[in-house]
Amino acid sequence: MKEKFIIYQVLPRLFGNTNPNCVPNSSLYTNGSGKFSTFDEKILKSIRELGCTHIWLTGIIEHATKTDYSKYNILKDNNQIVKGEAGSPYAIKDYYDVDPDLADSVPDRLTEFKDLVKRVHDTKMKVIIDFVPNHLAREYHSDSKPDKIEDFGSKDKIDYAFHPMNNFYYILHKSFISPISSTCQKNIYNENPAKASGNDCFKHNPEINDWFETIKLNYGVDYLNNKASYFNPVPDTWKKMKEVLTYWLNMGIDGFRCDMAEMIPPEFWKYTINHIKNLYPESVFIGEVYNPYNYDEFIDIGFDYLYDKVGLYDTLKLITKGEISASRITECWQSLGDKQDKMLNFIENHDEVRVASDFYAGNPYAAIPALTVSLMLNNAPFMLYFAQELGERGMDSEGFSTLDGKTTIYDYWSLKSIREWTKCNKNPDIRDLYMKLLNIAINEPAIFKGNFFDLGYVNMKSEVYNSDYHYSFLRCFNNEIIIIAVNFSELDSNIQINIPRHAFEYFGTEKRYVESGFDLIDSVLYNEPLTYACPFKIFISKKGIRIIKYLLQ
Repeated sequence: MKEKFIIYQVLPRLFGNTNPNCVPNSSLYTNGSGKFSTFDEKILKSIRELGCTHIWLTGIIEHATKTDYSKYNILKDNNQIVKGEAGSPYAIKDYYDVDPDLADSVPDRLTEFKDLVKRVHDTKMKVIIDFVPNHLAREYHSDSKPDKIEDFGSKDKIDYAFHPMNNFYYILHKSFISPISSTCQKNIYNENPAKASGNDCFKHNPEINDWFETIKLNYGVDYLNNKASYFNPVPDTWKKMKEVLTYWLNMGIDGFRCDMAEMIPPEFWKYTINHIKNLYPESVFIGEVYNPYNYDEFIDIGFDYLYDKVGLYDTLKLITKGEISASRITECWQSLGDKQDKMLNFIENHDEVRVASDFYAGNPYAAIPALTVSLMLNNAPFMLYFAQELGERGMDSEGFSTLDGKTTIYDYWSLKSIREWTKCNKNPDIRDLYMKLLNIAINEPAIFKGNFFDLGYVNMKSEVYNSDYHYSFLRCFNNEIIIIAVNFSELDSNIQINIPRHAFEYFGTEKRYVESGFDLIDSVLYNEPLTYACPFKIFISKKGIRIIKYLLQ
């Protein structure tokens, strides 16, 4: 059984930007960008002290951008195929290079990144980066690839709409038409024949909401002929992607968050992950997988963890917004069964709205019950998105990213919450609370590797326990039992929790009565017995939580 770890997802372009006067839709030169060097020993130590064991450096790989780096021999991207000024981190322009925006010295950008990896490791954390296998930038060109590595598409047979050894899909006899117009005839993007777009769009004229800035990669599946597959001999794209992963692992990367993993044939993942694990057995593969029917298959073919988005994330969001009952949490873990600990839990990431935004909880404290459940319900790893611990609301309209409750990934921007935290010597209260909860999760054996018991089935809706708003469960390891209760309602609550005899039997302890416990949040004794003989009485403030630890003698 693997123990819980905690990932800090961070977009360095935004994290280290201290400009307080950013202008929507503006360039790097107006708004600025964070750098690799932002993550010095002090910053990394603070992330580690927060309770994080891993850092996911998002947007590291070089991607298409409107910023001109041609004086550094980096091909300039056509503006018609870039989203926003900074560009999408998922429109990869060079799988073997890093984003020049993040370097203090552009020619030394790879060295600066290697130095950052070393600093992270020196802080006793591990490094995760994105692996984006489904699509790449329309003007992909690697100027940093190792010797004997060929660029994607360089040997494609472009007179075939599909060929199993091609890297791209072609729309024959059609030129690509971007949904972004150009006012200058000299700057019109030319692509003939057109290539399919990353979201499986096989049109030469994708729309603005398509992934028009990317090209779909060909893994030997003929999408226009009932998805017929051609995997023998091994497709060229498979081999190229295996080389990409090996390159970054050789640089010291510890694992990958695999973008849109379901859009890639499972056969590729099995082939590649098995190969990588033989060389790097400790490497971690996290799959962005959304369909629960695919969970078993993706775990079986080698993924260590999968996103729990459509289960626990969506459920906690709806509970927090008052749209469904808290009792629905039980259905989440029951539907997963023994796959619970193979999921990655979170309440924020770059694709979702900020919990403190007007589109979710409205303030950071209102999401603390959801945070606690997501963090402590099981032994699965947990991920938080940078500035979540500072109460970032995501209520800026940054440019390409509109006022949507999300933090932009397309624009050069700066976050007020990060600026204020980095310039002062004191944590805001919300960060202190996050620090306490995260450290409980990774330091209490009952939570990071213990057993779980749901108290829902013996605590139905009543005058002393409202299962629509209250949820409680036990975690146990050896002689330690922790009772966790959360209150999703807007009302302070004095509740009574039934603890069945079976819970103690399930945990394998003969001791069924303990006089008092210890409040892990307030660090005080809690004089309430833990027993099946009478209900457990506890007060929980509105949108509050209680975590009480008992030692069995």
